[in-house]
Amino acid sequence: MWLRTSITITRHGQHFLLSSIIYTDCLRIRSQSCASWTDDFQEDVKLMHDMGLDAYRFSIAWSRLIPDGRGAVNPKGLEYYNSLIDELLRYGIQPHVTIYHFDLPQALQDEYNGLLSPRIIDDFTAYADVCFRSFGDRVKHWITVNEPNIEPIGGYDQGYLPPRRCSYPFGLGVTCTHGNSTTEPYAVAHHLLLAHASAVSLYRRKYQGEQGGRIGLTLLAWWYEPATQKPEDVEAAARANDFSLGWFMHPLVYGDYPPVMKRNVGARLPSLTARDSAMVRGSLDFVGINQYGAILVEADLGQLDRDLRDYYGDMATNFVTVPFESTVTRNQQVPRLGLRNHEAPWALSKLLEHLQTHYGNPPVMIHENGAGHEPDPSGGFLYDDEFRAHFLRVYVEAALASVRNGSDLRGYFVWSFMDVFEFLFSYRFRFGLYGVDFAADNRTRYARRSARWYAGFLRGGGGDLTPAAAASVSTRTHGSTYSE
Repeated sequence: MWLRTSITITRHGQHFLLSSIIYTDCLRIRSQSCASWTDDFQEDVKLMHDMGLDAYRFSIAWSRLIPDGRGAVNPKGLEYYNSLIDELLRYGIQPHVTIYHFDLPQALQDEYNGLLSPRIIDDFTAYADVCFRSFGDRVKHWITVNEPNIEPIGGYDQGYLPPRRCSYPFGLGVTCTHGNSTTEPYAVAHHLLLAHASAVSLYRRKYQGEQGGRIGLTLLAWWYEPATQKPEDVEAAARANDFSLGWFMHPLVYGDYPPVMKRNVGARLPSLTARDSAMVRGSLDFVGINQYGAILVEADLGQLDRDLRDYYGDMATNFVTVPFESTVTRNQQVPRLGLRNHEAPWALSKLLEHLQTHYGNPPVMIHENGAGHEPDPSGGFLYDDEFRAHFLRVYVEAALASVRNGSDLRGYFVWSFMDVFEFLFSYRFRFGLYGVDFAADNRTRYARRSARWYAGFLRGGGGDLTPAAAASVSTRTHGSTYSE
């Protein structure tokens, strides 16, 4: 599987999403049709087929399927997703479906503060039940939650994601008016973990035997690398990886949170009961990772002496590089070419090795990996994105080298099939293999050089990869991601 994409849409009977309310307000989006995916998906699926994709990851919008978060199912929503799934299968493209992707129904937020309440566990499980029952005869790969290690930070610590909760002085570019950055991120992550495990338990008990699918979740997985080889910085990088990846992987594999989190966070970290632990441990058939590069860190143990600490204070590190903004790569300076993430394929290699050595080498899907750029300020289109084609080549080679070194990597999805609305960057950061003219009424698509490279790679089974990498291609899934 090599490819995927993502957007939130407000048609086909969909009620308000928390995310669409927040983002329409704070970013003043003039068009909510994004890439007009609901109108054009037949044409786009044909483009995927022509490219050679055999898998496609998309997200179901909770409020399109169940407008009030629980209760009555929207028949128009069912019809839309059935049509999309059937169209993908008609072209031999396997759907990989994310059940929850930052799009909590506003009704549940209004009723009981959404993810802050343990009531979300039962409501999410009931929603997942509708998905399994309605689509599971054709969907064989389920992702319960996308990036549950990011939504608690962005939405409840730093306040840059919905519902924009935070407390002074921890807001990132926002004025904190409600929330508690020292406790709420951990409560939200705890509820997401239990909601995931509850949905997996339901699927295994009620559907998996007959439907034969697999189920997991997807984590954002920056690789944290020590800025120096000082022992304290090496420990800081290990601590950061435990706080980020281990926050979910440790309980999923071992049944409890990482020891360093329990030690540093203390009573602010919710406890997993014996029943919780038994339900959570082993509740994944695969783990999905969204990997864009590395972050260099150094120790800042002084943060642990502060009475008031958020997630990053508990991590006790400083970021020497900042994702997507930094000009620094490992051991070198690179010229800044606008807003762009820089290549660090070694970070993917280290991440996959870490999953092997620390978490029992679970089956892995790379659900997002790709290179973004700022659009041409003159309004022109970027057709010759050689940097993106090169980015994909070196990451694919790193992924296949990890397979040869024993990683149980099952698939690779590019972010993204086409330009889309990005949660952090709106339309000012483009990741698409296909560009989209957002000024055109029909959101015209145009193939970039990276689309042609990827299609050639898929058709040829190797493209310009090294011979060893090319020989490893045929048994893997090749896909794209598009969140919807």
